[in-house]
Amino acid sequence: MSNLLNLASNSLFPLLVLPLLYWGFNFPRRQPKKTNLTFYVHDYLTGHDTSAVTVAGKDGHTTSVLHFGTLVAVDDPVTEGPDPKSKEIGRAQGMYINSQLDGKGLHLVFSVIFTDGEYKGSTLEIQGADIFAMKEREFSVVSGTGYFRFVKGYGIMTTEMLDIPNLRGILKLDITVKHY
Repeated sequence: MSNLLNLASNSLFPLLVLPLLYWGFNFPRRQPKKTNLTFYVHDYLTGHDTSAVTVAGKDGHTTSVLHFGTLVAVDDPVTEGPDPKSKEIGRAQGMYINSQLDGKGLHLVFSVIFTDGEYKGSTLEIQGADIFAMKEREFSVVSGTGYFRFVKGYGIMTTEMLDIPNLRGILKLDITVKHY
């Protein structure tokens, strides 16, 4: 301890520390990259191409997704365009729960896993509310892997197609993220 005090009282100490402080505050920091993405999620609870299933609810797995408390597991195709025949670039895997008492809102928690294209092998972690009666809904991008390490961002979700009687929908996701 006495050696530190002697060093601090030494007149050379500021000459040693000031350049280090200057370098620390002025060293160029790596700026994050900004990436904008647009893709489509096809969420089908019925049909030959079902990609989402009810796993729990008031009446068990037969509860409608339109009822409060219903939990749905998803493995939805992610495509470049809104057409179901558009090129598949990934999967949206996770779950959502109807979390609004009147049944008109979901809470989403899922991963977008890129399986093709520029971001193949990378993921984005999505979380947020989906009040599906609204034209546009904003959600959070809370994490990512691969190309999207240390990501943070947001997205705007719009409904391209919604067939409530058959519980089928296509969602457009416009995402903006910053990452290193």
